[in-house]
Amino acid sequence: MKLRGLIVATFILAALIGALYWSNHHKPEAEEVKKAEANLPPKILELKPADISKIDLKKKGGNDIELARNSSGKWQITAPRAYGTDEDIMRNMVGALSALTSDRLVEEKASDLSQYGLSEPSLDVTVTEKANKTHELLIGDDTAASGAAYAKLAGDPRVFTIAKYTKESIDKSVDDLRDKRLLTVDSEKISKVELVGKKEDIEFGRSKDEWQIVKPQPMRADNSEVDDLVSSLTDAKMDLTGSADESKKAASAFASGTLVATAKVTDASGTQELQVRKSKDDYFAKSSVVDGVYKVNNTLGQALAKSLDDFRNKKLFDFDSEDANKIEIHDGSKAYYLTKGGDDWFSGDGKKLDDSSAESVVDDVHDLSATKFPDSGFTASVMEIIVTSNENKRAEKVQIAKSGADYIAKRENEPSLYEIDAKSIDDLQKAEAGLKPAAPAPAKK
Repeated sequence: MKLRGLIVATFILAALIGALYWSNHHKPEAEEVKKAEANLPPKILELKPADISKIDLKKKGGNDIELARNSSGKWQITAPRAYGTDEDIMRNMVGALSALTSDRLVEEKASDLSQYGLSEPSLDVTVTEKANKTHELLIGDDTAASGAAYAKLAGDPRVFTIAKYTKESIDKSVDDLRDKRLLTVDSEKISKVELVGKKEDIEFGRSKDEWQIVKPQPMRADNSEVDDLVSSLTDAKMDLTGSADESKKAASAFASGTLVATAKVTDASGTQELQVRKSKDDYFAKSSVVDGVYKVNNTLGQALAKSLDDFRNKKLFDFDSEDANKIEIHDGSKAYYLTKGGDDWFSGDGKKLDDSSAESVVDDVHDLSATKFPDSGFTASVMEIIVTSNENKRAEKVQIAKSGADYIAKRENEPSLYEIDAKSIDDLQKAEAGLKPAAPAPAKK
Protein backbone atom coordinates (compact mmCIF):
# COMPACT_ATOMS: atom_id res chain seq x y z
CA MET A 1 0.00 0.00 0.00
CA LYS A 2 2.87 2.38 0.82
CA LEU A 3 4.44 1.65 -2.56
CA ARG A 4 1.14 2.24 -4.36
CA GLY A 5 0.67 5.58 -2.53
CA LEU A 6 4.17 6.63 -3.46
CA ILE A 7 3.50 5.91 -7.16
CA VAL A 8 0.27 7.97 -7.11
CA ALA A 9 2.04 10.86 -5.39
CA THR A 10 4.80 10.75 -8.01
CA PHE A 11 2.26 10.99 -10.84
CA ILE A 12 0.51 13.95 -9.17
CA LEU A 13 3.80 15.74 -8.64
CA ALA A 14 4.78 15.20 -12.30
CA ALA A 15 1.43 16.61 -13.44
CA LEU A 16 1.86 19.69 -11.28
CA ILE A 17 5.38 20.30 -12.57
CA GLY A 18 4.10 19.95 -16.18
CA ALA A 19 1.27 22.38 -15.58
CA LEU A 20 3.63 24.88 -13.98
CA TYR A 21 6.07 24.59 -16.90
CA TRP A 22 3.27 25.06 -19.48
CA SER A 23 1.91 28.05 -17.55
CA ASN A 24 5.32 29.76 -17.47
CA HIS A 25 5.92 29.18 -21.19
CA HIS A 26 2.38 29.75 -22.53
CA LYS A 27 0.98 32.99 -21.15
CA PRO A 28 -2.69 33.76 -21.83
CA GLU A 29 -3.40 34.91 -25.36
CA ALA A 30 -5.01 38.14 -24.16
CA GLU A 31 -1.85 39.01 -22.24
CA GLU A 32 0.30 38.38 -25.32
CA VAL A 33 -1.97 40.56 -27.47
CA LYS A 34 -1.88 43.29 -24.84
CA LYS A 35 1.91 43.18 -24.74
CA ALA A 36 2.14 43.31 -28.55
CA GLU A 37 -0.22 46.30 -28.69
CA ALA A 38 1.88 48.11 -26.09
CA ASN A 39 4.88 47.84 -28.40
CA LEU A 40 3.05 49.35 -31.39
CA PRO A 41 3.62 53.05 -32.24
CA PRO A 42 0.80 55.13 -30.70
CA LYS A 43 -2.12 56.19 -32.86
CA ILE A 44 -2.56 59.94 -33.21
CA LEU A 45 -6.01 60.00 -34.81
CA GLU A 46 -8.55 57.24 -35.34
CA LEU A 47 -11.68 58.47 -37.12
CA LYS A 48 -14.26 57.08 -39.52
CA PRO A 49 -13.48 58.42 -43.02
CA ALA A 50 -17.19 58.87 -43.79
CA ASP A 51 -17.60 61.09 -40.70
CA ILE A 52 -15.03 63.66 -41.84
CA SER A 53 -16.96 66.59 -43.33
CA LYS A 54 -14.37 69.36 -43.55
CA ILE A 55 -10.58 69.78 -43.69
CA ASP A 56 -8.78 73.12 -43.31
CA LEU A 57 -5.11 73.41 -44.29
CA LYS A 58 -3.11 76.39 -42.99
CA LYS A 59 0.35 76.59 -44.47
CA LYS A 60 3.18 78.63 -43.01
CA GLY A 61 3.78 81.47 -45.47
CA GLY A 62 1.17 80.12 -47.91
CA ASN A 63 -2.51 80.34 -48.77
CA ASP A 64 -5.07 78.64 -46.56
CA ILE A 65 -7.14 75.91 -48.20
CA GLU A 66 -10.64 74.85 -47.16
CA LEU A 67 -12.14 71.54 -48.25
CA ALA A 68 -15.69 70.36 -47.59
CA ARG A 69 -18.05 67.64 -48.70
CA ASN A 70 -21.00 68.81 -50.79
CA SER A 71 -24.59 67.56 -50.48
CA SER A 72 -23.78 64.47 -52.58
CA GLY A 73 -20.80 63.58 -50.39
CA LYS A 74 -18.11 64.65 -52.87
CA TRP A 75 -15.17 66.76 -51.76
CA GLN A 76 -14.88 70.33 -53.04
CA ILE A 77 -12.30 73.08 -52.61
CA THR A 78 -14.27 75.99 -51.12
CA ALA A 79 -11.35 78.42 -50.55
CA PRO A 80 -9.37 80.26 -51.81
CA ARG A 81 -11.59 79.52 -54.87
CA ALA A 82 -14.25 76.95 -55.61
CA TYR A 83 -12.94 73.93 -57.51
CA GLY A 84 -13.72 70.27 -57.83
CA THR A 85 -11.17 67.91 -56.34
CA ASP A 86 -9.10 64.98 -57.55
CA GLU A 87 -10.92 62.00 -56.01
CA ASP A 88 -7.81 59.81 -55.69
CA ILE A 89 -5.79 62.50 -53.90
CA MET A 90 -8.67 63.29 -51.53
CA ARG A 91 -9.17 59.59 -50.82
CA ASN A 92 -5.49 59.32 -49.83
CA MET A 93 -5.65 62.46 -47.67
CA VAL A 94 -8.79 61.36 -45.80
CA GLY A 95 -7.32 57.89 -45.37
CA ALA A 96 -4.09 59.31 -43.91
CA LEU A 97 -5.94 61.59 -41.46
CA SER A 98 -8.57 59.09 -40.35
CA ALA A 99 -6.01 56.44 -39.38
CA LEU A 100 -3.04 58.60 -38.43
CA THR A 101 -0.40 56.43 -36.77
CA SER A 102 2.93 57.68 -35.50
CA ASP A 103 6.31 56.21 -36.31
CA ARG A 104 7.36 56.68 -32.71
CA LEU A 105 6.64 58.69 -29.59
CA VAL A 106 9.36 61.34 -29.13
CA GLU A 107 8.26 62.96 -25.85
CA GLU A 108 5.42 62.31 -23.45
CA LYS A 109 5.34 65.91 -22.21
CA ALA A 110 7.17 68.29 -24.50
CA SER A 111 8.04 71.62 -22.95
CA ASP A 112 9.95 73.16 -25.87
CA LEU A 113 8.02 72.77 -29.13
CA SER A 114 10.34 75.06 -31.08
CA GLN A 115 13.02 72.36 -31.33
CA TYR A 116 10.55 70.31 -33.40
CA GLY A 117 9.26 73.22 -35.50
CA LEU A 118 5.88 72.89 -33.75
CA SER A 119 5.69 76.30 -32.07
CA GLU A 120 5.17 77.72 -35.59
CA PRO A 121 4.16 74.61 -37.54
CA SER A 122 4.69 74.39 -41.29
CA LEU A 123 1.21 72.88 -41.59
CA ASP A 124 -1.81 73.27 -39.31
CA VAL A 125 -4.63 70.86 -40.21
CA THR A 126 -8.11 71.08 -38.68
CA VAL A 127 -10.31 68.05 -39.26
CA THR A 128 -14.03 68.47 -38.61
CA GLU A 129 -16.41 65.57 -38.10
CA LYS A 130 -20.16 65.54 -38.79
CA ALA A 131 -21.09 66.57 -35.25
CA ASN A 132 -18.72 69.60 -35.56
CA LYS A 133 -16.13 67.90 -33.40
CA THR A 134 -12.71 69.16 -34.45
CA HIS A 135 -9.17 67.78 -34.25
CA GLU A 136 -6.18 70.04 -34.87
CA LEU A 137 -3.01 68.42 -36.15
CA LEU A 138 0.28 70.32 -36.14
CA ILE A 139 3.10 69.20 -38.44
CA GLY A 140 6.55 70.65 -37.89
CA ASP A 141 10.09 70.12 -39.17
CA ASP A 142 11.40 67.05 -40.90
CA THR A 143 13.59 64.83 -38.73
CA ALA A 144 17.37 64.91 -39.17
CA ALA A 145 17.25 61.83 -41.40
CA SER A 146 14.38 63.41 -43.41
CA GLY A 147 12.47 60.15 -43.40
CA ALA A 148 9.81 61.53 -41.06
CA ALA A 149 8.36 64.73 -39.64
CA TYR A 150 7.43 65.86 -36.12
CA ALA A 151 3.72 66.09 -35.33
CA LYS A 152 1.31 66.55 -32.44
CA LEU A 153 -2.34 67.19 -31.69
CA ALA A 154 -3.27 70.58 -30.27
CA GLY A 155 -3.98 70.14 -26.56
CA ASP A 156 -1.97 66.91 -26.36
CA PRO A 157 1.49 67.27 -24.73
CA ARG A 158 2.94 64.34 -26.68
CA VAL A 159 5.20 64.79 -29.71
CA PHE A 160 5.41 62.09 -32.35
CA THR A 161 7.06 61.47 -35.68
CA ILE A 162 5.00 60.56 -38.72
CA ALA A 163 6.25 58.96 -41.93
CA LYS A 164 7.28 61.28 -44.75
CA TYR A 165 4.75 59.71 -47.13
CA THR A 166 1.99 60.40 -44.57
CA LYS A 167 2.95 64.06 -44.43
CA GLU A 168 3.06 64.22 -48.23
CA SER A 169 -0.48 62.74 -48.42
CA ILE A 170 -1.74 65.68 -46.30
CA ASP A 171 0.49 68.60 -47.32
CA LYS A 172 -1.09 69.49 -50.69
CA SER A 173 -1.44 72.68 -52.71
CA VAL A 174 -4.59 73.85 -54.49
CA ASP A 175 -3.14 72.66 -57.81
CA ASP A 176 -2.42 69.24 -56.26
CA LEU A 177 -5.98 68.96 -54.97
CA ARG A 178 -7.82 70.27 -58.02
CA ASP A 179 -9.73 68.01 -60.36
CA LYS A 180 -7.53 68.34 -63.44
CA ARG A 181 -9.95 66.71 -65.88
CA LEU A 182 -11.01 68.93 -68.76
CA LEU A 183 -14.35 67.09 -68.82
CA THR A 184 -15.85 66.11 -65.47
CA VAL A 185 -18.53 63.75 -66.79
CA ASP A 186 -19.05 60.32 -65.27
CA SER A 187 -17.51 57.96 -67.84
CA GLU A 188 -19.84 55.13 -66.78
CA LYS A 189 -22.96 57.24 -67.40
CA ILE A 190 -22.12 58.80 -70.76
CA SER A 191 -25.09 58.33 -73.09
CA LYS A 192 -24.11 60.44 -76.09
CA VAL A 193 -20.98 61.79 -77.79
CA GLU A 194 -21.06 64.27 -80.67
CA LEU A 195 -18.15 65.37 -82.86
CA VAL A 196 -19.00 68.64 -84.62
CA GLY A 197 -17.06 71.02 -86.81
CA LYS A 198 -15.59 68.19 -88.85
CA LYS A 199 -16.11 67.58 -92.56
CA GLU A 200 -19.02 65.41 -91.45
CA ASP A 201 -20.58 65.70 -87.99
CA ILE A 202 -20.82 62.39 -86.13
CA GLU A 203 -23.07 61.39 -83.23
CA PHE A 204 -22.75 58.23 -81.13
CA GLY A 205 -25.44 56.88 -78.81
CA ARG A 206 -24.94 54.25 -76.14
CA SER A 207 -27.35 51.61 -74.92
CA LYS A 208 -25.85 49.70 -71.99
CA ASP A 209 -22.34 48.84 -73.25
CA GLU A 210 -23.11 49.00 -76.97
CA TRP A 211 -22.37 52.05 -79.12
CA GLN A 212 -24.34 52.95 -82.25
CA ILE A 213 -23.62 55.61 -84.84
CA VAL A 214 -26.72 57.83 -84.90
CA LYS A 215 -25.59 60.57 -87.31
CA PRO A 216 -25.12 61.20 -90.19
CA GLN A 217 -27.30 58.07 -90.37
CA PRO A 218 -27.80 54.94 -88.24
CA MET A 219 -24.85 52.56 -88.61
CA ARG A 220 -23.14 49.84 -86.63
CA ALA A 221 -20.24 51.23 -84.59
CA ASP A 222 -16.90 49.68 -83.72
CA ASN A 223 -17.25 49.57 -79.94
CA SER A 224 -13.51 49.49 -79.27
CA GLU A 225 -12.90 52.58 -81.44
CA VAL A 226 -15.67 54.59 -79.74
CA ASP A 227 -14.51 53.42 -76.29
CA ASP A 228 -10.99 54.62 -77.14
CA LEU A 229 -12.41 58.00 -78.16
CA VAL A 230 -14.37 58.28 -74.90
CA SER A 231 -11.30 57.29 -72.87
CA SER A 232 -9.21 59.96 -74.63
CA LEU A 233 -11.84 62.59 -73.83
CA THR A 234 -12.37 61.63 -70.18
CA ASP A 235 -8.62 61.22 -69.57
CA ALA A 236 -7.79 64.69 -70.94
CA LYS A 237 -6.26 66.79 -68.15
CA MET A 238 -4.92 70.28 -67.71
CA ASP A 239 -1.22 70.75 -67.04
CA LEU A 240 -0.90 73.16 -64.11
CA THR A 241 2.89 72.98 -63.88
CA GLY A 242 3.59 75.53 -66.64
CA SER A 243 4.42 79.20 -66.12
CA ALA A 244 2.13 82.14 -66.91
CA ASP A 245 4.15 82.71 -70.09
CA GLU A 246 3.48 79.14 -71.22
CA SER A 247 -0.23 79.61 -70.58
CA LYS A 248 -0.21 82.70 -72.82
CA LYS A 249 1.57 80.75 -75.56
CA ALA A 250 -1.04 77.96 -75.31
CA ALA A 251 -3.88 80.48 -75.60
CA SER A 252 -2.23 82.08 -78.63
CA ALA A 253 -1.64 78.71 -80.32
CA PHE A 254 -5.28 77.75 -79.72
CA ALA A 255 -6.56 81.04 -81.15
CA SER A 256 -4.55 80.67 -84.36
CA GLY A 257 -4.85 76.89 -84.61
CA THR A 258 -6.96 74.80 -86.98
CA LEU A 259 -10.15 73.28 -85.55
CA VAL A 260 -9.93 69.50 -85.25
CA ALA A 261 -13.37 69.02 -83.69
CA THR A 262 -15.60 70.03 -80.82
CA ALA A 263 -16.64 67.08 -78.70
CA LYS A 264 -19.99 67.32 -76.89
CA VAL A 265 -20.27 64.69 -74.18
CA THR A 266 -23.55 64.01 -72.39
CA ASP A 267 -24.09 62.14 -69.13
CA ALA A 268 -26.83 62.24 -66.48
CA SER A 269 -25.72 65.71 -65.31
CA GLY A 270 -25.89 67.36 -68.74
CA THR A 271 -23.63 68.14 -71.71
CA GLN A 272 -20.02 69.37 -71.58
CA GLU A 273 -17.90 70.54 -74.51
CA LEU A 274 -14.22 70.26 -75.37
CA GLN A 275 -12.90 72.09 -78.40
CA VAL A 276 -9.55 70.91 -79.76
CA ARG A 277 -7.37 72.78 -82.24
CA LYS A 278 -4.07 71.90 -83.88
CA SER A 279 -1.10 74.26 -84.14
CA LYS A 280 1.87 72.83 -86.01
CA ASP A 281 2.36 69.37 -84.43
CA ASP A 282 0.64 70.14 -81.13
CA TYR A 283 -2.97 70.06 -79.94
CA PHE A 284 -4.64 72.55 -77.59
CA ALA A 285 -8.02 72.32 -75.88
CA LYS A 286 -10.60 74.61 -74.29
CA SER A 287 -13.30 73.19 -72.03
CA SER A 288 -16.76 74.45 -71.17
CA VAL A 289 -16.32 73.50 -67.50
CA VAL A 290 -12.85 74.89 -66.62
CA ASP A 291 -11.15 78.18 -67.42
CA GLY A 292 -8.13 78.47 -69.68
CA VAL A 293 -6.53 76.77 -72.66
CA TYR A 294 -4.31 73.73 -72.22
CA LYS A 295 -1.97 71.68 -74.33
CA VAL A 296 -3.25 68.09 -74.62
CA ASN A 297 -1.57 64.91 -75.78
CA ASN A 298 -1.56 63.92 -79.43
CA THR A 299 -3.65 60.82 -78.70
CA LEU A 300 -6.71 62.99 -78.04
CA GLY A 301 -6.17 65.11 -81.14
CA GLN A 302 -5.70 62.05 -83.35
CA ALA A 303 -8.82 60.40 -81.90
CA LEU A 304 -10.95 63.44 -82.73
CA ALA A 305 -9.43 63.68 -86.21
CA LYS A 306 -10.69 60.22 -87.24
CA SER A 307 -13.24 59.93 -90.01
CA LEU A 308 -16.68 58.36 -89.88
CA ASP A 309 -15.40 55.15 -91.49
CA ASP A 310 -12.78 54.78 -88.74
CA PHE A 311 -15.61 54.43 -86.20
CA ARG A 312 -17.75 52.04 -88.24
CA ASN A 313 -17.98 48.34 -87.47
CA LYS A 314 -16.12 46.58 -90.28
CA LYS A 315 -17.16 43.06 -89.27
CA LEU A 316 -19.96 41.54 -91.34
CA PHE A 317 -21.20 39.48 -88.39
CA ASP A 318 -21.63 40.35 -84.72
CA PHE A 319 -21.64 36.80 -83.34
CA ASP A 320 -18.84 35.37 -81.20
CA SER A 321 -17.37 32.08 -82.42
CA GLU A 322 -18.17 30.45 -79.09
CA ASP A 323 -21.84 31.50 -79.30
CA ALA A 324 -22.63 30.24 -82.82
CA ASN A 325 -25.46 27.68 -82.97
CA LYS A 326 -25.99 27.26 -86.67
CA ILE A 327 -24.34 28.38 -89.93
CA GLU A 328 -26.00 28.05 -93.33
CA ILE A 329 -24.03 28.89 -96.49
CA HIS A 330 -25.42 29.00 -100.03
CA ASP A 331 -22.45 29.36 -102.37
CA GLY A 332 -23.68 29.27 -105.96
CA SER A 333 -25.15 25.80 -106.51
CA LYS A 334 -23.59 24.43 -103.30
CA ALA A 335 -25.08 24.53 -99.82
CA TYR A 336 -23.46 23.84 -96.44
CA TYR A 337 -25.22 23.38 -93.10
CA LEU A 338 -23.41 23.31 -89.75
CA THR A 339 -25.34 22.83 -86.50
CA LYS A 340 -23.81 22.90 -83.02
CA GLY A 341 -24.68 20.11 -80.62
CA GLY A 342 -22.88 20.27 -77.30
CA ASP A 343 -19.19 20.66 -78.15
CA ASP A 344 -19.56 19.15 -81.61
CA TRP A 345 -20.63 20.32 -85.06
CA PHE A 346 -22.98 18.31 -87.27
CA SER A 347 -23.74 18.46 -90.98
CA GLY A 348 -27.19 18.96 -92.51
CA ASP A 349 -27.83 15.21 -92.55
CA GLY A 350 -26.97 14.91 -88.85
CA LYS A 351 -23.49 13.45 -89.23
CA LYS A 352 -20.78 14.58 -86.84
CA LEU A 353 -18.17 16.75 -88.53
CA ASP A 354 -14.43 16.82 -88.00
CA ASP A 355 -13.83 19.51 -85.37
CA SER A 356 -10.93 21.19 -87.13
CA SER A 357 -12.65 21.47 -90.51
CA ALA A 358 -15.89 22.79 -88.95
CA GLU A 359 -14.10 25.37 -86.80
CA SER A 360 -12.20 26.57 -89.87
CA VAL A 361 -15.50 27.44 -91.58
CA VAL A 362 -16.88 29.11 -88.43
CA ASP A 363 -13.72 31.21 -88.00
CA ASP A 364 -13.61 32.30 -91.64
CA VAL A 365 -17.26 33.41 -91.50
CA HIS A 366 -16.66 35.22 -88.20
CA ASP A 367 -13.59 37.04 -89.61
CA LEU A 368 -15.26 38.43 -92.75
CA SER A 369 -14.54 42.18 -92.63
CA ALA A 370 -14.80 45.22 -94.87
CA THR A 371 -11.77 46.91 -96.35
CA LYS A 372 -13.92 49.96 -97.12
CA PHE A 373 -17.55 51.09 -97.38
CA PRO A 374 -18.66 51.75 -100.96
CA ASP A 375 -21.81 53.72 -101.75
CA SER A 376 -22.90 51.40 -104.56
CA GLY A 377 -21.88 48.36 -106.59
CA PHE A 378 -23.98 45.54 -105.15
CA THR A 379 -25.47 43.48 -107.99
CA ALA A 380 -26.64 39.85 -108.02
CA SER A 381 -25.89 37.80 -104.94
CA VAL A 382 -23.46 34.89 -105.49
CA MET A 383 -23.31 33.82 -101.84
CA GLU A 384 -25.66 33.98 -98.88
CA ILE A 385 -24.67 33.26 -95.27
CA ILE A 386 -27.09 32.94 -92.35
CA VAL A 387 -25.72 32.66 -88.80
CA THR A 388 -27.83 31.86 -85.74
CA SER A 389 -26.18 32.49 -82.38
CA ASN A 390 -26.69 33.40 -78.73
CA GLU A 391 -28.81 30.33 -77.96
CA ASN A 392 -30.75 30.83 -81.21
CA LYS A 393 -31.87 34.31 -80.12
CA ARG A 394 -29.95 36.21 -82.80
CA ALA A 395 -30.00 35.63 -86.56
CA GLU A 396 -27.77 37.48 -89.04
CA LYS A 397 -28.10 37.24 -92.79
CA VAL A 398 -25.52 38.52 -95.27
CA GLN A 399 -25.62 38.52 -99.08
CA ILE A 400 -22.41 38.77 -101.09
CA ALA A 401 -22.06 39.89 -104.72
CA LYS A 402 -19.07 39.91 -107.07
CA SER A 403 -17.59 43.34 -107.84
CA GLY A 404 -14.58 43.31 -110.14
CA ALA A 405 -11.76 41.40 -108.49
CA ASP A 406 -13.37 41.70 -105.04
CA TYR A 407 -16.81 41.36 -103.46
CA ILE A 408 -19.47 43.62 -101.98
CA ALA A 409 -21.69 42.47 -99.13
CA LYS A 410 -24.76 43.79 -97.36
CA ARG A 411 -26.47 42.79 -94.14
CA GLU A 412 -30.18 42.15 -94.09
CA ASN A 413 -32.29 45.25 -93.30
CA GLU A 414 -29.26 47.59 -93.39
CA PRO A 415 -28.42 50.11 -96.12
CA SER A 416 -24.63 49.91 -95.62
CA LEU A 417 -22.40 48.12 -98.12
CA TYR A 418 -19.14 46.38 -97.23
CA GLU A 419 -16.33 45.74 -99.70
CA ILE A 420 -14.48 42.47 -99.01
CA ASP A 421 -11.18 41.43 -100.57
CA ALA A 422 -11.20 38.29 -102.72
CA LYS A 423 -8.79 36.41 -100.43
CA SER A 424 -11.32 36.33 -97.58
CA ILE A 425 -13.91 34.66 -99.84
CA ASP A 426 -11.29 32.30 -101.31
CA ASP A 427 -10.27 31.21 -97.80
CA LEU A 428 -13.92 30.60 -96.87
CA GLN A 429 -14.54 28.53 -100.01
CA LYS A 430 -11.44 26.42 -99.29
CA ALA A 431 -12.72 25.84 -95.76
CA GLU A 432 -16.13 24.82 -97.17
CA ALA A 433 -14.48 22.32 -99.52
CA GLY A 434 -12.41 20.97 -96.62
CA LEU A 435 -15.42 20.00 -94.47
CA LYS A 436 -15.27 16.29 -93.65
CA PRO A 437 -16.96 13.85 -91.32
CA ALA A 438 -15.41 13.05 -87.96
CA ALA A 439 -13.18 10.01 -87.81
CA PRO A 440 -15.06 6.92 -86.57
CA ALA A 441 -14.61 6.15 -82.89
CA PRO A 442 -12.09 3.33 -82.23
CA ALA A 443 -13.70 -0.09 -81.79
CA LYS A 444 -14.02 -1.24 -78.19
CA LYS A 445 -11.89 -4.23 -77.23
